[in-house]
Amino acid sequence: MRQVVSYLRVSTHKQGKSGLGIEAQREAVARFATAEGMELLSEYVEVETGKGCDALDRRPQLAAALAAARKGKAAVVVAKLDRLSRDVHFVSGLMAQRVPFIVAELGTDTDPFMMHIYAALAEKERRLISDRTRAALAQRKLQGALLGNRTNLPEAGARGALRNKDDADTFAMNVLPIIRQAQETGAHSYRALSDMLNGRGIRTARGGAWHATTVRNLLTRLPPHCP
Repeated sequence: MRQVVSYLRVSTHKQGKSGLGIEAQREAVARFATAEGMELLSEYVEVETGKGCDALDRRPQLAAALAAARKGKAAVVVAKLDRLSRDVHFVSGLMAQRVPFIVAELGTDTDPFMMHIYAALAEKERRLISDRTRAALAQRKLQGALLGNRTNLPEAGARGALRNKDDADTFAMNVLPIIRQAQETGAHSYRALSDMLNGRGIRTARGGAWHATTVRNLLTRLPPHCP
C-alpha cells in the first residue's frame, strides 16, 4: 500500500472559493486515497497565499509535509495543483525536492514533466485573465468612463463592508478545523491556541500574529451551529 502525506491550503484572501475550502480538499484527498488504496500518514493544513518567489519560506506546513514525506518515503498528495501554486517556477522548485507529488484531480499517472506543463498552463491562464482585465479597464477609460462608483459612495461602502464581513467569516471557517484539531489534543485556552497558530506559521486575516484576543474574536464571530 502506497503511503502519502496530505497537504491542504487555502489562500489568505480567497478562502473557500471554487470548491477549494479546507473541508472540500480534505474530502477530495480522502476519496482519492481510498479509491487508489493509499495509506494517509498525516495531514498538514496551511492558510497562506501561494504567491511570491519566497512562497515556500512563508509556508512552513508545506515544508513540514515535505520533510514528513521524505522521512517516511511517501508522496505528498494535494486535491488540486493550484493548492501548491500557479507559479511554474515554484512548482519546478518543489519537483527538485525529490519528493513525489500527486494531484488528486490529475490522477496517479501524471509524471513530473506533465506536472510542469499543467503548472505552466495555470500560470499562463492567470496572466491572460490579468491582461484582459487591465485592457478592458484601459479601453473603458479611453472611452471616457469614470471607473469606480463615484455616484453612490455610501452604497459602495456598505457593499464593501459586507464583502469584508463575508471574507472574515470565510477565513474563520477555514481556520476553525485547525483550532478544533488543536483543542482535541489539549490546547483549550485562547493563549494556547494563539501559540499553536503562530507556531504553525498561520497568519491572521490581516497577515499579523495571533493573540489570545484575536483567537477569541474569531471564535465568537462563528455561527452558533458551528461544531
